[in-house]
Amino acid sequence: MTPTPHLEEAGERGPLLLCLHGIGSSSAAFAPQLAELGRYARVVAWDAPGYAGSADPEAPLTLDGFADAAAGVIRERGGSAHVLGVSWGGVIALRLAVRHPELVASLIVADSSPGSGTDPAKAAAMRARAGELASLGPRAFAELRARRLVSAGAPAELVRRVTDTMAGAVRLPGYGYAAESMAATDLRDELPSVTAPTLVLCGDQDEVTGVEASQAIAGAVHRTAYVIVKDAGHLANQEQPEHFNAWVLSHLRITARIPE
Repeated sequence: MTPTPHLEEAGERGPLLLCLHGIGSSSAAFAPQLAELGRYARVVAWDAPGYAGSADPEAPLTLDGFADAAAGVIRERGGSAHVLGVSWGGVIALRLAVRHPELVASLIVADSSPGSGTDPAKAAAMRARAGELASLGPRAFAELRARRLVSAGAPAELVRRVTDTMAGAVRLPGYGYAAESMAATDLRDELPSVTAPTLVLCGDQDEVTGVEASQAIAGAVHRTAYVIVKDAGHLANQEQPEHFNAWVLSHLRITARIPE
């Protein structure tokens, strides 16, 4: 059984918006969304099992396990949720929408991919990350990776914030389970079965998953809108929060009928 994850929350009314972070992050990544979108929705951002403030899983988790843990968060609140997933969080969100369609009112999938299992080299590189974390430790691991997650023009303050978030979030065994869940996943065959209306966003300077991976999602899911976020790298929700939040709010106005 997976322990209840740590959650950060904002907003007391409106639709439920569940935010699922990337593989090197935590609920802290959604500070801009909690602050702004909490005015219109009940925003809940998790620390995935084995990350940051959440307890370690009692057994290894696959992608299905992470998706089921997210489903549990929604069930505790009743009804369904609009699910915002960034990178790895987007992969979890897509699997959640396939496994538990009744719980997903809509999807927002940002800077994500169909999984690392689409390419043997990508899968091998993803599996190697757990060993890198073990040998380097969280701080050095974060310092090595954080800069690549934002655009070349990103301010130093953002790079420091991303580094600090990663260093405080990742640890074994949870990160290893997450990396394996990505390495073992290829969602391409199941994407057409996603029924939830989906907004796909991608930073125009994303060098991690890249525009092509987001286009593959948008092209396969039947009910999609696709948006490029200018002047943003892999973490578009943090680098260009004003534009990112505006697109998410526009999506929620349509799918959840939030009033103007």
